[in-house]
Amino acid sequence: MLSALLTHGHDVAQVQAPRPPGLQCFAVAAGYEQRRNETYSWDGMQRGASPFLVIQHTLLGEGRLDYAGTRYRLKPGDCMLVTMPHAHRYWLERGGEWEYFWLLLTGREALRLAREVLSVSGPVLRPDGEQTDRLAAACHGLVTAQPTTGAASALAYGAMAALHDAAFATPRAPALAPHLSRTLAYVDANLAEPLTVDRLAQVAGQSRAHFVRQFSAALGLPPSAHVEARRLDRVERLLLATELTVDQIARMAGYADGNYLAKVFRRTRGLSPLAWRATRAEASGGNI
Repeated sequence: MLSALLTHGHDVAQVQAPRPPGLQCFAVAAGYEQRRNETYSWDGMQRGASPFLVIQHTLLGEGRLDYAGTRYRLKPGDCMLVTMPHAHRYWLERGGEWEYFWLLLTGREALRLAREVLSVSGPVLRPDGEQTDRLAAACHGLVTAQPTTGAASALAYGAMAALHDAAFATPRAPALAPHLSRTLAYVDANLAEPLTVDRLAQVAGQSRAHFVRQFSAALGLPPSAHVEARRLDRVERLLLATELTVDQIARMAGYADGNYLAKVFRRTRGLSPLAWRATRAEASGGNI
């Protein structure tokens, strides 16, 4: 289907079919575009308050991504996955060229799957040929016809399933070393406790400097960033699944108090915790 998409040519489509509240993985728009020697820049904190995600697969040229302070070069074969709102920016360098296809998805299940993929792969994946073809098939189905509501949801699920396979089913690299697996398990079991880099290095049985180098190389982000990501995942789950106060959730996720949690949450998600909870409840029709 990638060849079919390339044959179809550059195109952008908005899905016109309405999204019923019961569908929690839904395609909103898709496109196949080329950017060349022009201003092109998207800020993940400036795209509204409603949560959604973007899948963008590079075909030619090169894009750039700054994801929570980590820089990436998006080369042919790289697939970017980002959620909104979030502290990131992707852009085209002056005088550069970037050709890609993309999908914009929304819904609670789409975002849950995206968080799972991001937790193991970070925002840049290298899907194999079959997985890329499945992503292209979803884009092609959206830009060449106006799908029904159910078809738009099926195409969205297909794209997320392809990314999930790229993250989990395809051998991407050797298994994590036992000391790193042990450290990740320790983090998830002790999110409410102090998790300094020094403490994690002790769990791994390594010096601080050596641990940080190995962890960052294997996980694609430094230990402190991983801890914060896992804590924020817990915060989101508790906001959605409970009626706990922000102070209670802060203590359960390892933050000093509700005020500090609100500061971190607003910086990374663009909303206060309570505003985010209300937005997600509204987006799901009250069925969270």
